Order: sequence, then C-alpha cells, then structure tokens
Amino acid sequence: MSLLPFCEWLASTQWSIALHESLYAYPLIESSHVLGLLLFAGTIAMVDLRLLGVAFKAVPVSEMNARILPWTIVGAVVMIGTGILLFYAIPVRTYQSVWFRAKVIFLIAAAVNVWIFHKRVSRDRERWDAAPKPPLNARITAATSLALWAGIIVFGRMIAYNWFDCYRPQSNFVQWLAGCVVEASA
Repeated sequence: MSLLPFCEWLASTQWSIALHESLYAYPLIESSHVLGLLLFAGTIAMVDLRLLGVAFKAVPVSEMNARILPWTIVGAVVMIGTGILLFYAIPVRTYQSVWFRAKVIFLIAAAVNVWIFHKRVSRDRERWDAAPKPPLNARITAATSLALWAGIIVFGRMIAYNWFDCYRPQSNFVQWLAGCVVEASA
C-alpha cells in the first residue's frame, strides 16, 4: 500500500502549490516548526535529564512535570501543526524522503517509549518521585527518549537535502527505501 497517489493529488491542490511557492509563508512555517520543536524537545530533555538523575535532583519528578508539561504541550501543538503544513507544501518529495521515513519511525518509537513510561515505569512513581536518582527503568526510558529525539531532530534537518531524492541516480535499495517509482527500461 502506497500513499504516493494521495501525495500526488495533495501536491496538485492550489493551497499546496501556493504554500510551497510562497515567499513568506513557507519560511515562516518552517521557522515556527523549529521554534516549536525547540520548546518541545527542550522541555522533554529537561525532564529526561531529571529522570536520569543528572540535573534538577532536588525537584521531585511530579513537580517538574507539573511545571513543564504546559510548555511541552504548547511546543507539541506548534510542532505538529507546522509539521503538517510543511508536509502539505511538498508532499511527494517529503513522502519519498529517506530522512522523513526515518523520522517517522523514530517518532513512532518515541511515542511507544512515552507509553511504556506512563504504563509501566511511572506506576510506582510515588515511591521514587523525590529520589535524586530514579530507578533503572526510568533512567532507561529517559536515555531512550533523549536518543530518539536527537535522531528525530537530525533526520528532520536532513529532509532538506536531496542526496537520496528519487530523481537522482540511486541504488535499488535506496529507491525501494524511498518508495521511488522507477520506470522499467525497454
């Protein structure tokens, strides 16, 4: 199942074309995406560093979450909204980007990591909430979160480069990975 036909249709809409060709809107959206990402990832990193027992040791995890979570939500809303608009502006190239696909995989893994933390690790948070160094499973989810968000940021940045774009000569593996549609040679 390929989303390419949907992305091709999306790319042909007036709003997608206007957004992609806009002198001001696209750069403004892209900059807002980076600012939302900074707010989101920065606040997540603060919580992860606390869970690792590296920073903010005197602050209970629950208190830190209560203070930071509203900012994290604002960052997430900005990041998701602008990310959808960035995809909408260049849907085919983005969909066929190896970097975008890696970013999506890391985003899914980050969501699973958050789910694991909330369903399994933080169940007994009252016991270790104020401890300077949380238990090993909390530290593992925090380290995993930091690694995944570092990957998401790097892969997101790499989307701008055309090293593996479908119109460039690529190996069969890269063409498969990017979902390139290759014409059969006669």
